Order: sequence, then C-alpha cells, then structure tokens
Amino acid sequence: MPSVLGSVRRLLMSPSLAEVSFARRGFPGEPSPVTRRLEAVPQSVICGFEWGIDTRDLWELERRLDLVDGELAGFAYEGATMAYTLLDVLPPGRGTRTRNLLRGAGDRHLFLAYIGIGFAMARLPRRLWRHVVPDLTGSPYHPTMTWLAVDGYGFDRAYFDVERYVTRQDRLRAYPWQGHADYFARAVDQGIGRALWFIHGGRTADVTAALHAFAEQRHGDLWSGVGLAATFAGGGTSADLAAIRRAAGPYAGDLAQGAAFAAKARSHAGYVPEHSEVAMWALGDRSVADAARLASDVVSAAAEPGLPAYEVWRRTLRARLVPADAARP
Repeated sequence: MPSVLGSVRRLLMSPSLAEVSFARRGFPGEPSPVTRRLEAVPQSVICGFEWGIDTRDLWELERRLDLVDGELAGFAYEGATMAYTLLDVLPPGRGTRTRNLLRGAGDRHLFLAYIGIGFAMARLPRRLWRHVVPDLTGSPYHPTMTWLAVDGYGFDRAYFDVERYVTRQDRLRAYPWQGHADYFARAVDQGIGRALWFIHGGRTADVTAALHAFAEQRHGDLWSGVGLAATFAGGGTSADLAAIRRAAGPYAGDLAQGAAFAAKARSHAGYVPEHSEVAMWALGDRSVADAARLASDVVSAAAEPGLPAYEVWRRTLRARLVPADAARP
C-alpha cells in the first residue's frame, strides 16, 4: 500500500493520466490508433512516477516496473527516475535513490532515465539542478549522455506549453550544463523536436510544417529529436517515414542521427520493437543492430575544444551515417 506522504507528494507533483492525454493538452488532429499508441507513452511515464513516489523501497519499485510491457518499460523508468530525483533533491534532499536505481535495473534504461531527470528539472528551482545527476562513474555513458536531461527538460516544456515554446518559439534561459551554457539551447531543441512528434500525433506533414516554422538555425537539432521519437516511440509507416526523410532535406543526416540514437537506446534496453526496425531502415538505411553498434563505436570520439563530448559524439555519428557527398556543411 502507498504511504500517506507518498500519495500527497504524488498529487502535488504529478499530472494525472487524463492531463497528459492529447485531447486535454489541446493537441491538433483527430484521435486515431496512432495517437492512442503515442498517448500510452506519457501515461507510462506517469505510472512510473506514481510508483516511484508511492513505493517504500527500490525492490518494490523494480517489481512494479517489471510488469510493464517491454515496449513501454523505458518510459515507466523515465517516470520512476523523475520521482526519485525529486525525492533525492527536495529538502531534506541528498538521497541516493536515483543512483541506486540506475546502478541496478535502471541501467538498461539509462538513456531514458536521464530524460526523466530532465522532467524533474522542469519542476525544480534551478538552484537545485546541480544536485540532480547521480554519480555513475564507471559507466561509459556518464557524464556524456547526461545532456539527455536537458533534452528531457525541453520536451517537457514544449509538451505542457505548446503556445509558448512551439507556437511562439520562446527560448528557455541558458544554464551552464557541464560548463557549456552556449550548448544548452541546442539540447533543449532536441527535446522540442521529440515533442513535435507527439504534439502532432506522428502525422508527418504536420510535424514537418511545425518544424519548418522555426528559425533555420534550429532545424538540425529539431530534426534529430524527430528522428529519435519516430524510431523509439513509433507511429509512422514506411511511407510516412520516407516522406519525412525527404522533407528533412539537408538535415536528413540529423534525422538519421536521432534514429540511430533511438536504436542504441532500444538495443541497450534489450527490447527492439518492429517499428524501430522499420524506422531505422527508413531514416538511416540500416538495421537497429548496425546503428546501435555504430553509436557505441563513436561514443568515445576524440574531444574538440569548446564542444561538449555529447555534441562531438552526435557529429561523429552523423558523419558516419551520411555519405560525405550527401552531408550538409
């Protein structure tokens, strides 16, 4: 049974399943099998969050998360990580729940777990952000991939305030994540790109139109987010995905890079749904296994002055995915 304190915390900090539905958020388009499938993603996040807040120990949380279907398990871990981050950081704070979760069963969902930390950041004062990422020294993906927390922050802001961050295209105030305040907006845009896939229910023409309304210099990061969402969450047919690849034009390499990142995340979690294979072939001309191996091979790419290791990894991966004569400058 959940504790009384846990239930109160859940009510105060978490939206309901209904609140994350596309109809409640006012997203355009009619309900369809695809929108219902995509709605299951934020709803799985909410379930993971509620379990993280309510359960009394890590063993119980992991048992509950084990009940989630493999296709949605990573999203439930996002929510659980969000909950544990809030519990660790909010006063009295300095707990180790998040670290213990990600050192254990959560390791296979590490990439989505970092996104869950970003969801927590959206609900925390910035002065507490320096405490949100647990020390995972020894992991080959830490701290490089902690930029996914900033991506998650951008997704959250766009999903819950479409008018401000998609329609008006307001920019979020920079923060010196890993000492790179100048890159913060780019990582946020990668999350906004993912959100566009959900906001428009995977309808490629609408996603494309919404993305093209943004300033040109933001397109590469936005397309990367679209590729990640379309490949990890699904919702597009082969024809849809081919159309969106054409629409990306000179940013098709960014789209493929996002798809390959999704392939790596799915492979790392040990569950690859058919839609991820379809999307990876459509957006990157290779299998999930091949894309995941390539993403792993370049994760330790040589550093470049002035760039976070995460961006060096993304650039190297994009260059390996796209032939030299087709790559954009």
